[in-house]
Amino acid sequence: MSTDRETLKATLTDATFPASKEELISHADAQNADSETLQALRGMPPASYANLTEVERSVSLDKATEEGQSSSDKAQQARQKTKDALAEHETEIPSNPIVEELGENRGS
Repeated sequence: MSTDRETLKATLTDATFPASKEELISHADAQNADSETLQALRGMPPASYANLTEVERSVSLDKATEEGQSSSDKAQQARQKTKDALAEHETEIPSNPIVEELGENRGS
């Protein structure tokens, strides 16, 4: 399940940060959040979130709403070469062409 940024922001505007995943789900439930938003929050890793930006990075966002993403957000995402809701340690990093050819980096 996924949600969009606007719904997520509207749901968590009054949330007190830092907050745990459970606290954010409870707050969203108290705000009568829709089922997609609650499912997206339940899909986040169990952690303490310092602000709404960290929550946005952790939830699955609806790709159809990405059209409304600001130009600076798109540029930053392109520079980071990451997808929404994908942790940095889960991104694919291209291997070094020298390592591919030689089998190891020989320090040259």
